[in-house]
Amino acid sequence: MNSTGELLNGNSYPGRGIVAGTTPSGKAVFAYFIMGRSANSKNRVFVKSEDGITIYPFDETKVEDPSLIIYSPVRRIGSTLIVTNGDQTDTIYEFLERGGSFEGALETRTFEPDAPNFTPRISAVIDGNGFKMSILKSLNASGTAAGRFTYAFEKEPGVGRFIHTYVGDGKPLPSFSGEPELVFIPDDLDEFTRDIWENLDPDNKISLYTGLIDFVTGKEENRLINKYNK
Repeated sequence: MNSTGELLNGNSYPGRGIVAGTTPSGKAVFAYFIMGRSANSKNRVFVKSEDGITIYPFDETKVEDPSLIIYSPVRRIGSTLIVTNGDQTDTIYEFLERGGSFEGALETRTFEPDAPNFTPRISAVIDGNGFKMSILKSLNASGTAAGRFTYAFEKEPGVGRFIHTYVGDGKPLPSFSGEPELVFIPDDLDEFTRDIWENLDPDNKISLYTGLIDFVTGKEENRLINKYNK
C-alpha cells in the first residue's frame, strides 16, 4: 500500500486534495492541501478559525477573483468534521445543523463554473464510525450535466483514502476519475504531514492542513503549513 506522498510524487498538479482515514491505533486522521498555478491561486494562506481553517489572500492588493479562492475548507460541527475544496463546506454544515445529510447537502451543489476545466467539488465528513467522500464533476466537456458520486468507508486501522480534483496537469485539466485512492496511514501526525508536504510539487504547492482526532476523548491535534507566511 502506498503512502499519500508516494501517490503525489511526480504529479505536478493534482490540484486540491483530501485524505481521510484511520491510524493503526484507531484515531481518525485527515489532510487538506491546495495548489496553484496562476498568480490569483498562489496568493493564498490557511488561517486557523474557531472551528477549523479559512483561506485568505496572502496579499490582499493582488486579489483578482475571490469567489473561488476564499472559503473555509475545514469546519467542525459537534462530533463531525467537514473537509471540502470550496464553499460547499458551509452548505454541508447548514444541512447537518438542521438534521439533514451529507448527500442531501451535495444534491444542491454542482461542479465549479470555471470552464473549460469545470473543477470538481470534492468533500468529506469524518466521525467516530469512519468517513464519507464525495465528488461532484462534469459528465462532459461542455459542462451541461453533473455526476454526483459518494463513497462511505468504515474505520480500517492504518488505511485511508485520497481524493483530488485533477488527475494531473493538462489543458483543460483532467478531472479525478474512479474511487478515492487507497493509502497507508501512519500513527505519527508529523510523519503523515511531512510525507504529503515534501511530495507536493514545490512550484505549485501552497498550503497544507492535517489533523489527528481521538473521537473517544474529543482531543484533536493539528499541523498547518503555508508556503507564504504573513
